[in-house]
Amino acid sequence: MTKPKTIPKLLDYRVNKNPKAKALGWINNNFVTTMTAQDKLDIVKKLSTSFRSIGVLKSIKVSILSQTRKEWHLLDLGILSAGGIVVPIYPSYPPNEIEFIFNHSESSIIIVEDEVQLQKVIKVQNKLSNLKNIISIETISKKTLKRLNQEIEYTSYIDFLALFAGREELQNYHNMINEIAPEDIATIIYTSGTTNEPKGAVISHQAFISMLNNLAAGLAGNVTNEDKTLTFLPLSHVLGRCDSMLNLVFGLVCIYAESMDKIIDNLSIVKPTIMLAVPRIFEKIYTKIHFQLEESDAVTKSVFKWASAITDQYYEKISNDIAPSTFEIIQKNLAYKLVFSKIYNRFGGKIRFFVSGGASLSAKIITFLRNANLTVLEGYGLTETIAPCFVNPPARPIPGTVGVPLGDVQIKFAKDREILIKTEALFSGYFKDKEQSDEVIDAEGWFATGDLGELTAEGYLKITDRKKDIIITSNGKNIAPQKIENLMKIQPYISRFMVAGDDQEYLTGIVSIEKELFVGFLEKMSLNSDCTVKDIARHPLTRELIQKNVDEVNQQLASFETIKKFIIAQNEFSIESGELTPSLKLKKKLIRKMLKKEINAMYKK
Repeated sequence: MTKPKTIPKLLDYRVNKNPKAKALGWINNNFVTTMTAQDKLDIVKKLSTSFRSIGVLKSIKVSILSQTRKEWHLLDLGILSAGGIVVPIYPSYPPNEIEFIFNHSESSIIIVEDEVQLQKVIKVQNKLSNLKNIISIETISKKTLKRLNQEIEYTSYIDFLALFAGREELQNYHNMINEIAPEDIATIIYTSGTTNEPKGAVISHQAFISMLNNLAAGLAGNVTNEDKTLTFLPLSHVLGRCDSMLNLVFGLVCIYAESMDKIIDNLSIVKPTIMLAVPRIFEKIYTKIHFQLEESDAVTKSVFKWASAITDQYYEKISNDIAPSTFEIIQKNLAYKLVFSKIYNRFGGKIRFFVSGGASLSAKIITFLRNANLTVLEGYGLTETIAPCFVNPPARPIPGTVGVPLGDVQIKFAKDREILIKTEALFSGYFKDKEQSDEVIDAEGWFATGDLGELTAEGYLKITDRKKDIIITSNGKNIAPQKIENLMKIQPYISRFMVAGDDQEYLTGIVSIEKELFVGFLEKMSLNSDCTVKDIARHPLTRELIQKNVDEVNQQLASFETIKKFIIAQNEFSIESGELTPSLKLKKKLIRKMLKKEINAMYKK
């Protein structure tokens, strides 16, 4: 059999290979419920025929506005099997951004998760010129439905499943998916936009399949159909979408988390063996553990310090291909039993490795988690490369790098060290924006990533920074802020950190804090539990604590990289307040504009 070149054909291939294998799971009353590959395909068949019945054919776009859940994935496959194009919309987006993506993509159908998401759509329904159908995953109240324009057809997910006419239409499923060509558009994924309006990356079935095949080649032998993942990343993001499709190439079972807030609880229920995650998850765990350590007694601190030193020494030898002595192995095992096993078990006690992507992760965190037998394989990719195009090999991960090329991925560097990528797993261009597309993809098919990097002696890729983020001081120094920001945000009292200083004599910083990091100091600050981040940010003790963090990082930097002054933001940076993209990156341009007065004040003499 020839290799499948469309997503529906790959689904069909996977089911035929083992129809009774567990394919998808979810958590219900603290237990995992699963469905087989055949059960999953049966639902997708019903959904695809239902989509056909409301006019979803080639070139018809369907937007999905929902948190990560099993229905998102099933609807995704249903639309693709009908020949439609899926347009994900981040559930955190406000009505005006939903309006932009829906209209720009020329969608005519929108799937909403619940009443909250439908309320947003209702606010802009008169501006959604092509809107013909709304499907809701959860039940919507009659009161809310009355606010819908009468010409818009509404259907619940349960009723939509029953729209297909019967057995004859289901038998036509294979004819339907045979109409889909590899070069047909599968999805338009809008970049979250740290500077300008989101751009719609057009991705074909062939490109998506190539990404999955590249990942399968890169992780060959390290992932099997015995594995299970806990899927929690936003399916609106390309990495989350990749996670949801892993079953198609590996045959593993994807179990959907209840929500982002319940990940820790869900880990102990699911006990996943591999997971895709983003750096912020690991940063928060690292900070929380070290915060607890700061509050612990002298004996606990001493034992932790001993265990870290012993384990660091052990892994340093392993990394340099030097065999540890029997005594060192015994000590390392004791350190794990006394200290690090507790950290490992927080993740369910079965994890073999994580794949981290979406942004850079501090090598310090990777090394720390490695001591707890938690292997983090840092990878690299963008929306335009359809998620991972580089990943650290499980047999030899090197912290501080994003690993080696996957499958057919080729790499070269421009004169300014910008990373250029060529692969079959590449977007076709930006929707309705040929000028921008031509700017980033040259005539030979090389894609300019916008990231700067270099290859290590071992041939691993190291990302140095985002090209547009490089700071040039008035002294002519070119400074990559990423390194500084990564060191700062793993300090105990700093949640996020942004470096400023373009065209200035020295660097300054903007600090974002979280209330939970200062709970132990509220009494000392004469603040109660109802206080706000603003109250904490204004307190002198907060500045004193953060100054110690900044001083510690400054000791690790060259003099021209050190942070001379900083301000503390009066609110916690978040997606809702606008400082973060849905993929949790800083919107630096917006932050500079919002805090222009405060930043300028740090440079007044």
